[in-house]
Amino acid sequence: MMLFCDSVSCGAASLSQAAAPIQFTYHSSSQMIDILKKTEDQCSDISRTYSIGRSTEGRELLVIEFSSSPGEHQLLEPEMKLVGNMHGNEPLGGQLLLYLAQYLCAEYLQGNERIQTLINNTRIHILPSMNPDGYEVAVYGYGNVGRNNAQNIDLNRNFPDLTTVVYRRRRQKGFQLLQSLFVVAPETYAVMKWIRSVPFVLSASFHSGDRMVSYPYDLSKHPRGQNMFSPTPDDKVGGFRESQILNASQTFSYSNTATSGECGSPHDGSQKGVINGAQWGSISGSMQDFNYLHSNCFEVTVSLGCDKFPPEEELFLSWQDNQEALIAFIEATHRGIKGFVNDEEGKGIKGARVSVRGIRHDITTAENGDYWRLLTPGIHIVTASAPGYARATKKVHLPTRMQSAGRVDFVLQKAPLDPDIEEEESVLSSTNFF
Repeated sequence: MMLFCDSVSCGAASLSQAAAPIQFTYHSSSQMIDILKKTEDQCSDISRTYSIGRSTEGRELLVIEFSSSPGEHQLLEPEMKLVGNMHGNEPLGGQLLLYLAQYLCAEYLQGNERIQTLINNTRIHILPSMNPDGYEVAVYGYGNVGRNNAQNIDLNRNFPDLTTVVYRRRRQKGFQLLQSLFVVAPETYAVMKWIRSVPFVLSASFHSGDRMVSYPYDLSKHPRGQNMFSPTPDDKVGGFRESQILNASQTFSYSNTATSGECGSPHDGSQKGVINGAQWGSISGSMQDFNYLHSNCFEVTVSLGCDKFPPEEELFLSWQDNQEALIAFIEATHRGIKGFVNDEEGKGIKGARVSVRGIRHDITTAENGDYWRLLTPGIHIVTASAPGYARATKKVHLPTRMQSAGRVDFVLQKAPLDPDIEEEESVLSSTNFF
């Protein structure tokens, strides 16, 4: 079985494109980096590569970004990320993301209007391999080893457990988070810094071993609840079926025939291949819970198939199964509302809160006062607030089948600080891990 190949020796199926043919085969970590950098060269006007850090053994964690202005945050342009190979012995997601990067480049050059519109209006960040050390071990052990990183740490249990903090705060009024030393793996730390530095709106992490899309929370509300439905505040708007996180999950599940079924016996609580993470199996320190509680980012976990390390000859079919789902998920970044929170002089207010009535989870504005809030269709009461300003509230109606985010701007007027007004619960503002 050939696990790695180059453009000369590879006999796998390929797709003729303007940039370079996609070789549907497994690539080593160094080959993945070479492909990302070649893609950057071929599409230098719309892409760039950058490193977010290095693995335990020193391998680069390389991201490729697609945007009309690579390297720059464009005002009101949403940013999203896709992460593969968190578990080294589940490499399918990383390979698909590598193919996706090549596909986006080639289709943009060929004049594909859908892809051009997507890249011109979205800043897309792709990290094909979060755990290159584990992957290198897995390819020589045929997937039986390599799940964890080189320190034998499961990266999807290694993020700060902010979910427990939230549960305690809701049970104990006035609970304060005590800062403590939290040691994380280099790969985890790099992703934490990445999440902190970019105003991501939507994200997906790719795994294998089942056919399912899960959404937060991953940790059960009850310490002994191993399969207990534990929704986020966003999951309560309009009921389970209408929640925004479920909506984003269904975008992937419905577009992808491969995730519409389950491996073995059906999972209790799953609906058409989508399930609450804690109901699937409670874990603490997951990446998707950290995204939700420490940033504005909604992340889902996509498990692509029953085989953790599928044979190389199945990669082309896997790409065909997932191509539309990947594009549709990126497009989902444009759901809901976006806008500015400005002061009376028209200057953006950094860190202003944007809250939606009925959802106990605020998002905050970026450096120049712009924001994005994923929401389902319907009527929402939205409020913007910031210390030293009077609140502003608007009633927003989002029609069904809206193709882009609705523009909702706020202008806040100066007002004296009221010490009697209790701040809303926020892990983001009270926790500092760096």
